[in-house]
Amino acid sequence: MNAVPSRADASGERSDTSGGPDGRHAPRLTIGEVLTVLREDFPDVSISKIRYLEAEDLVHPQRTPSGYRKFSSADVARLRYVLAAQRDQYLPLRVIKEHLAALDRGEPLPGGTPPAAPPPGEGEVGALTAAEFARASGLELGQLADCVQFGLLATDADGRHPAADLPIARAAAGLARHGIEPRHLRVYQNGAEREAGLVEQLVAPVLRARSEEARSRATEKLRELAALSAQLHGALLEARLRDLLRP
Repeated sequence: MNAVPSRADASGERSDTSGGPDGRHAPRLTIGEVLTVLREDFPDVSISKIRYLEAEDLVHPQRTPSGYRKFSSADVARLRYVLAAQRDQYLPLRVIKEHLAALDRGEPLPGGTPPAAPPPGEGEVGALTAAEFARASGLELGQLADCVQFGLLATDADGRHPAADLPIARAAAGLARHGIEPRHLRVYQNGAEREAGLVEQLVAPVLRARSEEARSRATEKLRELAALSAQLHGALLEARLRDLLRP
């Protein structure tokens, strides 16, 4: 992916205030304009969410003498990176902040970098037809139909697949290449439903709060719990499979 734009330095000024020929660092956009730009790819984002990410030190817009925020295209790219990492990889803000700090220092990320936005041409925003979804995921149409039949994937009323389900489909496609068919994957679905129920008990009361800030914090907690659950699941599976290699 393209490098994530660096944060402001300690004085609050960008390292390249001229912005170069493309004006990447020139602060031009109001928070409302940023919201309009981001909502094309992130329909659930709100002004409160952007302010929350600023409060968490993940983006650093400049301020006018009157106190209004002004965002550059570099700030918008940074916001895209954060929102995509949350949406696509369920990363908690703590981890995203570590990633951004590493990128600011010019260091590579362990295990690869989460994408700032879906790859162009795949149409991974919104819903896809079965053919589009199969092509983007690597599944054959028959395998895709089996994933729906066995409850791994679902379609909307028009028979289209939400792009957010592509990670599930890609994993299923990878397993299928090893001979594990969709009908064998119901065990993963059952386990995920039990884990989701456990997490829901912890965050559901807060998610019903009317305060946007409370909901943002609850959402962050939900993502962190999801990441920890996935980490535990992977570690337990790896430990169990290591037993197979013991003499």
